[in-house]
Amino acid sequence: MLPILLTLCCWLPALALAATASQAVMPQPPPAVAGTGEAADARAWLDRIHAAARQRNYQGTMVFTAGGVLSSTRVAHFCIGEQSYERIEALDGRLQRIYRHNDVVQTIWPQARLALVETRSVSTQLRSLTLSAEPRALEQYELKPEGRERVAGREAWVFLLKPRDELRYAQRLWADQASGLMLRADVINPARVVIESAAFSEVEIGIRPLPESVLQPMKKLAGYRVLRPQQLPTQLASEGWTMTREVPGFLLKGCLKRPLEAPPADSQPAAGANPGAAARAAAEAPAQQVLQAVFSDGLTHVSLFIEPYEPKRHKALLQAQIGATSTLMQRRGDYWVTAMGDVPAATLKLFTDALERRR
Repeated sequence: MLPILLTLCCWLPALALAATASQAVMPQPPPAVAGTGEAADARAWLDRIHAAARQRNYQGTMVFTAGGVLSSTRVAHFCIGEQSYERIEALDGRLQRIYRHNDVVQTIWPQARLALVETRSVSTQLRSLTLSAEPRALEQYELKPEGRERVAGREAWVFLLKPRDELRYAQRLWADQASGLMLRADVINPARVVIESAAFSEVEIGIRPLPESVLQPMKKLAGYRVLRPQQLPTQLASEGWTMTREVPGFLLKGCLKRPLEAPPADSQPAAGANPGAAARAAAEAPAQQVLQAVFSDGLTHVSLFIEPYEPKRHKALLQAQIGATSTLMQRRGDYWVTAMGDVPAATLKLFTDALERRR
C-alpha cells in the first residue's frame, strides 16, 4: 500500500479519558449535511469526507501502525482547479519521497539515487495517498455516529462503518467538523480489535497551495537512475481471464499490464509502505510483465496480480497478514496469482477461486 493507510499507535490514557469526557458532554449525533432521514445524512457525510480528501489543501504528519510496527509520514495535498498535487516523505527508516501531479507519480530513493516515474490511474492504485471513503460504501457498510473526539487538536465527529457481512472489516472514522477531512481511520476485526490505523498527529487545513514544492523536485532527476515502467490499460477478458462469479460488493475498478522492476537492495521501501507489496516487488525479476486487476467496495480495495509461473521464484502456496492487509499467493496452472487487500483471508480466497483461465 502506498498506502499511507497503515495503523496508528496506542493513545495516552489521558487522551482516552478526555475523549470519554467529551462524548459525555456532547452525546448528540453530528448534524445532517444534506437531505433528510438517517440514510441521507450518512450519504451526505461520506460525500463530504470523499470531497474533502480531494478538494482541500492541507499538510501534516500521519502516524501509522500495522502488525506492531509504528511509522510516520509527512503529507501535503494541494488542489488548484482541476490540478492536484501531493508530496509525501517518510520520517522513519530508509529515506523515501513521493511526489504526485495528477496521474504522474514519482518515487525517489535519494540514498540509492533511484527514481521511479509512473503514470497511474487512481482506479488502479492499491491504496490512495489520502484517507477517503466513497458514498457507495453504504451499500456494504452501515454508518453509525459515535459522538465527538479531538484528533490532532481539532474537533471531529466519530463514525463507525459496520460491514453488512463477514467479507470486510469494520472501520471507525474521525471526520473534521469544519472541513470534513478524515483525520483518523481505524480498521477493526470481528473481535473488535484495532488491527490497523492511520491518523494525523498534527495537520493544517485550508493552507495556501504550494504546487512548486511538488513540481520543482520532480524536475531534478540529474544523477538518478530513472525507471519509467509502462502501464498498459487492458481488460481481464482480453488477457484470457474471467471472474466466474462476483465477490459481493466489489466492483472491478481497473485492469492493467505493467512490468515490475525491483529497486536495489539499499533502497528499501519507506516506513509506512505496504510490507507485503514491497516484499513482492523485491522478488520480481526486471521487466517481468504482471497483470493487475483492482476491485473496490467503496472503502477498501483488493488487487489480483497474475504472472507466468516460474519454479525458481514461486514456491508453495503462501498466506500472510500484516495489520489489516492479507496476502494469498498460489499457483494456477502455468500462472502465479497473488491476491492482496485489506480484507479477511477468506475474502481473498473468494477472489482466487472465482478467477478462471479461459484461453
